[in-house]
Amino acid sequence: MTLSEKKLIKVGIGFATGRKSFQKILRTFIHTWEESGLVDDKEISLNLFVAYDLTYNKTNVRDYTNIRPDLAEQLDSAQFIGAKDITEETERLVHNNVLNDEEARRIFGKGYAGQRNAISYFAIKQGMDYLIFLDDDEYPVAVTKTRKTAIWGGQSVLTEHLKHIAQADITNGYHCGYISPIPYIKFNETLPEEHFRFFIEAISNDVINWDSIKATMERGGVTYADTDILTSEIAVEVPETNHAKFITGANLCINLTNPSRVFPFYNPPGARGEDTFLSTLLTDRKVLRIPCYAFHDGFSTYKNILEGVLPIQLKFISADDEHVVNRFYKACIGWIRYKPLLLFITQRDEYDQKIMEMREQLIKTLPEICAYFDEPKFMNILKELDKYDKNAKKHYHEFAETQKNWAKIMEHFS
Repeated sequence: MTLSEKKLIKVGIGFATGRKSFQKILRTFIHTWEESGLVDDKEISLNLFVAYDLTYNKTNVRDYTNIRPDLAEQLDSAQFIGAKDITEETERLVHNNVLNDEEARRIFGKGYAGQRNAISYFAIKQGMDYLIFLDDDEYPVAVTKTRKTAIWGGQSVLTEHLKHIAQADITNGYHCGYISPIPYIKFNETLPEEHFRFFIEAISNDVINWDSIKATMERGGVTYADTDILTSEIAVEVPETNHAKFITGANLCINLTNPSRVFPFYNPPGARGEDTFLSTLLTDRKVLRIPCYAFHDGFSTYKNILEGVLPIQLKFISADDEHVVNRFYKACIGWIRYKPLLLFITQRDEYDQKIMEMREQLIKTLPEICAYFDEPKFMNILKELDKYDKNAKKHYHEFAETQKNWAKIMEHFS
């Protein structure tokens, strides 16, 4: 490449994945980058970073690395990050006295936070200016219900982020489709609406609003895109709510031009919430919500969208489906595992009182939840609350140490 051909903006595109469907979603996104002119733009370099987990869905390396040649040539580079790659890199950091073994494991440990940190690490190491995280179950389309049938439109996700990220630390888009794991509930004497509201408020974070959840449930679990946002070109700053500027982990772009301003991801062992915990660190960061959507296929119902099949009607997510109930259960476990640490970070003075209120609400509502879904394992939620409550201080220490350890790496790079 001659000096005149040198590309000016290096963009990293990160996937933390464990699904065989990854190749299909990558193909779709590459086609959108080609169609929007990004592939042919001589000033933009597109670089793929894929952190894959072979244990999540019993996949093999080729499920991620075997990209079709005609698609691969649309990218300037591609890096695939497996367990072996992370081990080799952590050993290098330890050998160079940047981190010790424990610190390296804390940064690049198991789970989504470790995968995201690995992607961020390699992107910074390779001199990326910006890094966008995309999910393997989200598609670059938006769906509205302004008529009797669903109306679909394509979304230039990466293009929209690149319009705004130079003026921000983080840009975050919107999500439509099946965002909520909460199925449609037909309230009755077994489970009154008020009691279900108590349950959801007990296990969820500050972003959850019962009125919006109820409205989504009444639409069968579907969140439709807002046409005012779709037709807007304005990015708005994300407000701070209870010591956090809440973001999502995908349709998310991070400005890497000053690595000292980049924070790591963290989640308690066995929990999610890595995007929520990052949100609590963004007080003095500029975070913009940008007008673009991604369709979240949370129940893997609409994979044919990637083949060009756009449904006229979106299905209700019903509570009588075993797969749906199991996903809801797993979401509840994930929420309850990270809520104690979130409360400890954002409302420490009220922590004991808040935990006591949660426990009382769960003791009251969980028997009804179990009866309604005919699933006694929902009682495990109370056990998980007790476990993660006892470990909240320990997890906070890990959270703080992760930031310190990450700062050492950033200093090493500088």
